[in-house]
Amino acid sequence: MAFKTSLSCACNVFFRHFSRTTLKSSPITQPKFPGAKTSWTEKLQFTEPSQYTPIPVYRVMDRTGNILDATQEPQIKDEILLKMYKDMSVLNVMDKILYESQRQGRISFYMTNYGEEATHIGSAAALTLDDLVYGQYREAGVLMYRGFSLQDFVDQCYGNSDDKGRGKQMPVHYGSKDLNFVTISSPLTTQMPQAVGSAFALKGTNKVVVCYFGDGSASEGDAHAALNFSATLECPVIFFCRNNGYAISTPVNEQYRGDGIAGKGVSYGINTLRVDGNDVLAVYNVTKLAKEYAVKENKPVLIEAMTYRVGDHSTSDDSSAYRSPKEVADWATNDYPTKKFRYYLESKGLWNGDKEKQLLEQTKKDVMSAFSVGEKKLKPKWTEMYEDVYKFLPAHIRKQRDSMVEHLKKYKEHYPIDSFQK
Repeated sequence: MAFKTSLSCACNVFFRHFSRTTLKSSPITQPKFPGAKTSWTEKLQFTEPSQYTPIPVYRVMDRTGNILDATQEPQIKDEILLKMYKDMSVLNVMDKILYESQRQGRISFYMTNYGEEATHIGSAAALTLDDLVYGQYREAGVLMYRGFSLQDFVDQCYGNSDDKGRGKQMPVHYGSKDLNFVTISSPLTTQMPQAVGSAFALKGTNKVVVCYFGDGSASEGDAHAALNFSATLECPVIFFCRNNGYAISTPVNEQYRGDGIAGKGVSYGINTLRVDGNDVLAVYNVTKLAKEYAVKENKPVLIEAMTYRVGDHSTSDDSSAYRSPKEVADWATNDYPTKKFRYYLESKGLWNGDKEKQLLEQTKKDVMSAFSVGEKKLKPKWTEMYEDVYKFLPAHIRKQRDSMVEHLKKYKEHYPIDSFQK
């Protein structure tokens, strides 16, 4: 009995000593929850957005084209720099002429790219033709840089017989299999999950998928699904957001309260960059770095390009309803990407006023020539509307087509048959 009592006392003494020395002196500071890597705290408080410093905006040039840090100036060959500038300028001229053609009722719809040229050309110059591109609908400059001709643009907007989509898409819904540019679709954000699937299939091929989208798309559910899948499946995809401040008509402060679109990338565990979207050299640098990382690591990257849409969202929009003309004029005057890039080229002796005049005069002639040719071309054969959806035409579609054939035979004088291919 005495032995049991002494043993019990000894155990109690040992336990008290163990509790004081072992448990208290060796606290577990890393929780072992499977859902997060974090730490313990005994302080009860909110985690507030103001506790985090916003992700900075990377830039290379100031507003007048001066290089801010010589180590950040990309070593781009002169001929490439000139191509980049010329494409930005040609895009401006094409936009003006096709926008006016819509106002004259010659095409049904158009979207200009004013103010966002640097996001197109800077990123396109850092990619190769092997890289697969998913556009939203304001990336005409990417296609232009890759080799889509002025005639290609005009033919698509007119939906004529030489349109690669054979007249089945709205204007500005471009696509080119040869240039690895997936045809644009109208529904917002559909391209983001599709881009992740393509990137998953291309893992290990030294190719990258680039998916462009706007700040409005980032508010759609598909954007969150795409970002999460790309991170968890480790896909070589670059998400390139053109944050122009307004979506179609909704200011970003009505879309979200966090740290822009870049903050969403970090929250999904994605390496993220924020860049001055009006600085074509900065856009080039971040896209080049993003591609190198995505290909090497087979992981996604999110780029948020902070820019400004100078034009209306489309010919169906009047932006004066939700922003002031003075605000637009300030951006067009003080921080316009093409103007900034021109200053840079002039400082290097690559550009001057005479070259500018010659470029604009020749570009106007080239665009008007393509415009004139495209307008005169016939529309695709009207039966094209029944093709391509099915490999083998099903009975109900065949019935519709045959019914239309009989209808046109009977009432052909009421339809512009002569404007279509036979």
